[in-house]
Amino acid sequence: MPTPPRSPGRPSRSPRPPGAARPAEPLRRRRPRWAMRLATGFSVTVLAAAGVGHALVSGLDTGIVRIDPFKDMKNRPAAGHGMNVLLVGTDGRDKITEAERQKYRLGGAPCHCTDTIMIVHISADHERASVVSLPRDSYAMMPPHTDQNSGDEHHAHPVKINAAYAEGGPQLTVRTVENMTHVKIDHYLEVDFTSFMKTVDELGGVEVCTAHPLQDAYTGLDLGAGTHRLDGGQALQYVRSRHTDGAGDLGRMQRQQRFLASLISRTASSGVLLNPVRFREVARTLLSSVRADQGFGTREMVDLARAMRSFTPSSSEFTTVPIGDISYEVEGIGSTVKWDPAKSEKLFQALRDDRPLDVHRNRKKATIVDVSPQQVRVRVENATMTAGLGQKADAALKATHFRTTGAPVNAVDRTAKRTVVLYDPGWDRSASALATALPGARMVAVPGQGPVLKVRVGADYSGVRRVRAEETDQGESGVVTGDEVACD
Repeated sequence: MPTPPRSPGRPSRSPRPPGAARPAEPLRRRRPRWAMRLATGFSVTVLAAAGVGHALVSGLDTGIVRIDPFKDMKNRPAAGHGMNVLLVGTDGRDKITEAERQKYRLGGAPCHCTDTIMIVHISADHERASVVSLPRDSYAMMPPHTDQNSGDEHHAHPVKINAAYAEGGPQLTVRTVENMTHVKIDHYLEVDFTSFMKTVDELGGVEVCTAHPLQDAYTGLDLGAGTHRLDGGQALQYVRSRHTDGAGDLGRMQRQQRFLASLISRTASSGVLLNPVRFREVARTLLSSVRADQGFGTREMVDLARAMRSFTPSSSEFTTVPIGDISYEVEGIGSTVKWDPAKSEKLFQALRDDRPLDVHRNRKKATIVDVSPQQVRVRVENATMTAGLGQKADAALKATHFRTTGAPVNAVDRTAKRTVVLYDPGWDRSASALATALPGARMVAVPGQGPVLKVRVGADYSGVRRVRAEETDQGESGVVTGDEVACD
């Protein structure tokens, strides 16, 4: 290693005469030997990981099935800053064992269709990942193309976006997405069931949390409320389920985003990215069943690993393209999902400009509840002799998005030691969300009270805890950060 140049103005040190004692170093320059060893060891580890060892990852890309989704494409959008990856999830169940097929209810023959379509944007400074989900039933205008199955020539015509893959594979999928978003796609990655399950298992499972039980008879998903560590098969059930509630495919996309946030957190915290050998093992597992464009190779994998090393849950952001009509009927196609033109253009412009999808406020952690605070109507009563306590509680609840009256009153009985939530049994889930926001509050059912909940603030009132619903959009564009959707 070459000797670093001296700092300007620093005098040269004269040679020490033979036999002369070594001058004592100033005390502030002394370091314990163990500290030096630790620092050296840490530096070596970081430097090794910073290269993620080209030698260690070289050859991994030879196992990727290569495709050319950009072949003969013309009039493409202008390139922006950062990197845009079109991530497509296909069913790929032809490599699943019969036991896995039965256990995880994966049905019959593979359909080779798209279950998931996401644009993953890695910022130019490698400090932010933005993930935009595109509903598979999105109303889309298919560009002119040759049908890969029949060989027929098709003019531009309306379809659901996932029909692009069925009619023209990856190339038509990329063309359709670029036409709709005007975002240039730099790389294409296609992941199937097999690589997804094996990668989750290689990481030792991924944690997900849910405020209420999730059950889906179609996929076999059966999770109680709370936090769960899912293995590969269970994770596949979780991200595929569409029948756990009335939210359908939109609810499924939100669960996929939550899972991806937990996956990023798990990858970043497990030491995989700081251990070149483990990185190679996980990457080999993931890439064993991946199809990608010719340009996605060792260099791109190293760049992604370097980027993910600096990621934190708060530096990853997730959203679904803003929707204008959830059930837009199209003759010959049926019900489709139509995007909101103004809001979606604003979202995709942010991707093109390499900007965050939403203003990143200093958001605080929130406890997951069944009902969004925005849907809970509340009247506050001061049940103590402390002047202004009702106003204080009303303001705190309003600041956390509960729909308070803004006009608290004094209760008839003002000797309450404990805060109480009074509710009509028909609004028990709303009452539970409100009680969660008021630590120590007791719930009391009052039949016939109606939709407005009452809070009688007692002497034990200690403030309001932030809560949010699992399925609630956050912010104007529905953007959430990883720390908001990952488990506490």
